Amino acid sequence: MKWITAWRRRPWAGYAVVLAALAIIGVAYAGASPRTDSAQASDTKTSEQDVAKGKALFSQACSSCHGMNAEGTKSAPSLIGVGAASVDFQVGTGRMPAMNPGAQIPRKKPIFNEQQTEELAAYIASLGGGPAVPSADQVDPSHADAALGGRLFRANCAQCHNFAGSGGALTGGKFAPSLDKATPKQIYEAMISGPQAMPVFNDTTVTPAQKRAIIAYVTQTRSEPNPGGNGLGRVGPVAEGLAGWLVGIGLMVVAAMWITARKPKKKHND
Repeated sequence: MKWITAWRRRPWAGYAVVLAALAIIGVAYAGASPRTDSAQASDTKTSEQDVAKGKALFSQACSSCHGMNAEGTKSAPSLIGVGAASVDFQVGTGRMPAMNPGAQIPRKKPIFNEQQTEELAAYIASLGGGPAVPSADQVDPSHADAALGGRLFRANCAQCHNFAGSGGALTGGKFAPSLDKATPKQIYEAMISGPQAMPVFNDTTVTPAQKRAIIAYVTQTRSEPNPGGNGLGRVGPVAEGLAGWLVGIGLMVVAAMWITARKPKKKHND
């Protein structure tokens, strides 16, 4: 042990310890770096494959309307800059590819599966710009404030979608669709991409936390009962009360007319 004590007293001993520590750190980093580089290379390769497959799908199913390079045509807009979220929403809800383009394209059974939808979204995203597909955590409403979401929904969405998300008619043959079948991810994507007649609610207008609150309100509303009986499409208490009153009065008027229209039989004298 005396030689260790003697070695530590030398003036260059401190520098030697520092150099040894740096060497150990360098070796450890070099050992870990190949795995990181390999993971990054794998992710890049997967992304490139998705883009290539998405481009092939786009050429087959979408280019006739949107152009070979998604630059748009007279019958369909350019997709450059719309982002992956817009593609994931439109294709995932079956609105695209549109078989019969019109003022409003309704929701239908998707043509492409989830993997193909991701590939199409990856290709359009590679063209640059636009919002990305939100993650599961971004759209999870489990810890969101549904009461706040209700206030936000009534202030920003109820004018078109109805206060319960049942949808409603708009001008020019358009309509706000019902939200009954929309998933939390699709609701979030609609807010950040603004499909068809819907405006874009970016993070400055409606924050991500507020978007989750709106999703919580919409999903919670679906399971609420109708204590007064038939909800009549849940168009609101005033309209439902008016419909019930008119139907009730109408039935009473019809019954009164039917009763008074019956002529009594004449009695014959023997």
